[in-house]
Amino acid sequence: MALPALEVALEPRNRILLVEDDARLAQLVKEYLEASDAFDVAIEGRGDTAVERIVAEQPDLVILDVMLPGLDGLSVCRRVRDRFPGPILMLTALGDEVDEVVGLELGADDYVAKPASPRKVLARVRSLLRRAPSREDLPAGGAEAVITLGELVVDPGRRVAGLAGRDLDLTTAEFDLLWLLARHAGETIEREAIYRELRGIEWDGLDRSIDLRVLRLRKKLGDDAAHPRFIKSVRGVGYLLARQAP
Repeated sequence: MALPALEVALEPRNRILLVEDDARLAQLVKEYLEASDAFDVAIEGRGDTAVERIVAEQPDLVILDVMLPGLDGLSVCRRVRDRFPGPILMLTALGDEVDEVVGLELGADDYVAKPASPRKVLARVRSLLRRAPSREDLPAGGAEAVITLGELVVDPGRRVAGLAGRDLDLTTAEFDLLWLLARHAGETIEREAIYRELRGIEWDGLDRSIDLRVLRLRKKLGDDAAHPRFIKSVRGVGYLLARQAP
């Protein structure tokens, strides 16, 4: 007697757009990411056409090379950032701090220096696509609690933050940082811990990506870095989100 076929619920695969003009490298990264059975990767070789695809297709994540024909990666990032809320991972030249800093200031969420191994790219992609907070951060019953700190409201369920009744236009990386700080409001979080949580790597003492993310987040909160109401710097240690904004 034949047994009925069992239906297996498959986890949805994340859609990634890889913008890279080096065909050999692009194919290598594509095959490596898709081998994990968690991603579908499309390749785009030009920067000018990448802008249209990113906005139209709204992939779960974009991997964006800096040096591209048609339009460079930094310009692509600038043009799509206000129309694409998902994470952007930049591929920069080895040791080119200028590209890294400018990319982060334009709204990129992370970067990998080339020549980038597919394994390192996969680690960064997985880190950026971690959407939900860890189980120990959830209240009883499994529901995600909205955190209210004065005029600031952080809703992890909808991944939305609001200030004084208006929604903030945050990137994925900016929301992740705000959510991390909000979960530990009133406590100083060491810079090393922030790097491990948000980037999945150890801080090397030189990387400025988290500091730049804080600067962007402060700007959107209307915070003054010299006299911040919300995100306070603890010299030599890390950052703290005030429990109540004055």
